Amino acid sequence: MVSEVDPAPARLTVGIVSAGRVGSALGVALERSGHVVFGVSAVSDASLRRAQTRLPDSRVLSPEEVAAQSELLILAVPDAELPGLVAGLAAAEVVRPGTFVAHVAGAHGIAVLEPLTAAGARPLAIHPAMTFTGHDEDITRLADCCFGITAADEIGYAVAQALVLEIGGEPVRVTEQQRTLYHAALAHGANHLVTLVLDAVDVLRGALAGPGLLGQQLVDDQPNGLAERMLAPMVSAALDNALRRGQSALTGPVARGDVAAVAAHLAALEGFDPEVAAGYRALSLRTAERAKADPALLDLLAAHRVCPPSGLTEGNS
Repeated sequence: MVSEVDPAPARLTVGIVSAGRVGSALGVALERSGHVVFGVSAVSDASLRRAQTRLPDSRVLSPEEVAAQSELLILAVPDAELPGLVAGLAAAEVVRPGTFVAHVAGAHGIAVLEPLTAAGARPLAIHPAMTFTGHDEDITRLADCCFGITAADEIGYAVAQALVLEIGGEPVRVTEQQRTLYHAALAHGANHLVTLVLDAVDVLRGALAGPGLLGQQLVDDQPNGLAERMLAPMVSAALDNALRRGQSALTGPVARGDVAAVAAHLAALEGFDPEVAAGYRALSLRTAERAKADPALLDLLAAHRVCPPSGLTEGNS
């Protein structure tokens, strides 16, 4: 037993700074599990709309007012804004000793909360390993994702774990020293996947432009078009295979060591968009390294350089 103190108080009075995509989604999830979100801070029009639609019973207050009345204070601001917010709340001396203060930033642990910890707050880092778009699916996805949690002691870990379990998530302990590496892995996997897929969509649109079999225009620049429909099953299967099968999920010309096919791809992509070609080359090189591909392919990718756009030289770029 960690302590005679109940690590998960029956219900908590929750305040949130601010009502952005993550903060408002967490607020809904906590209210559904029985906690009371009494107040949120919101400045932008988008945040005010989220507060009104997602948390209609919560009052819109200043960050200082929210902090002063919270038993659990959630700081849901962007990573870069977190240190300044913490410093400001500490200087205002509005956070009561014993208040649980949790932030949702991936890269930070609890060290960033030190100014409030020194004043008696109990620091928590509770980061949902999920991407947020501001739509209703954000709330549903919280119940299916992992949360990277860091705390100062076992009581803190117990509280963070209880909160995550209550909203249906899976708590995962991340040490203070590994927070940046943890966040880098998530950003690399999720954010760069979006860039990769969008580049592929652009190239496929270029490849399919023109009239179709029945004379209709095949591809336009709107989302959910033919390029997306063609890619979706393949990309979804590849992601599923990678997560379930590991290294054996690698297929395609790079994994096969097909030097001629990869060289042809690079030439075609350079003609379409040199920046996309550079991304293809970099990812192909990493793929070839993982696949322990033929040295000839590794040499091609390592030596290959994307030509500058027409009319530009190193001297005038």
